[in-house]
Amino acid sequence: MPITALYAALLAPLLVFLAVRVIGQRRAARVGIGHGDDKELLRRMRVHANFTEYVPMALILIGLAESLKTTPLLLHALGVALLAGRFVHAFGVSQSKENLSLRVTGMTLTFAVLTVGAVACLAASLGFPIRL
Repeated sequence: MPITALYAALLAPLLVFLAVRVIGQRRAARVGIGHGDDKELLRRMRVHANFTEYVPMALILIGLAESLKTTPLLLHALGVALLAGRFVHAFGVSQSKENLSLRVTGMTLTFAVLTVGAVACLAASLGFPIRL
């Protein structure tokens, strides 16, 4: 599954970056568990958690669609949309004065990937793979 592997590899550094930001704020706030009422730590934790809540299922759907012979053009479109959505969301929510339009754009792209990925898997599993 080279297409899925490509996007997983491109998303992994963002996951590491978000985790390192949480660790840095934990150290600065001297909080080992939880958020210790530190608003910045809570914000960073939620950005990281949101990434880990959505990216795995999206990659699974892309990978399954790829294994079911969905057209590479659609797979790349899903991968690019997921990558863009996660970067935009992380950037928007990471701001202390949150940029709601970036948050909404990021989640819209992510939900689109989940929806289209699920439809592609369903169609292919029923014998109607999407061909563009």
